Amino acid sequence: MTAGTSVHRRRLRFLLLAVLTVPVGLATRRFPHWFPDVVATYAGDVLWAVVAYAVCSGVVPGWSIRARIGASITVAFAVEFSQLWHPEWLDALRRTTLGHLALGIGFEWSDLPCYTLGILLAAAGEAFLAGRRTESKRDRAA
Repeated sequence: MTAGTSVHRRRLRFLLLAVLTVPVGLATRRFPHWFPDVVATYAGDVLWAVVAYAVCSGVVPGWSIRARIGASITVAFAVEFSQLWHPEWLDALRRTTLGHLALGIGFEWSDLPCYTLGILLAAAGEAFLAGRRTESKRDRAA
């Protein structure tokens, strides 16, 4: 497998993570009665951050996990703090479905730990799976 193929596969994995995470996050908002209160309240923000990590990781798959965590947290916090800024053009964008989903509408301090948790969970999952792949390759080579 060439380096280009490896990067392409990593990007596809991150895209798949994002695509599979979005409907779960939307379900926590659309059908909160299906979930315990704490999940209905916070899971959407945690899962939004998982998608942010997946997108950042897909854009720069060659960066270390630590660097991608930093970039993802920076982006997530910047989006949250941008909700304190209300120029008409940005509020108009936030009123669209995609704008609302991507940029949110109102600043909430509680979103910051949710974003941190979601990004750390996604990164931990990636590290765990990477370790299992490495272990599996060693087992096959033995």
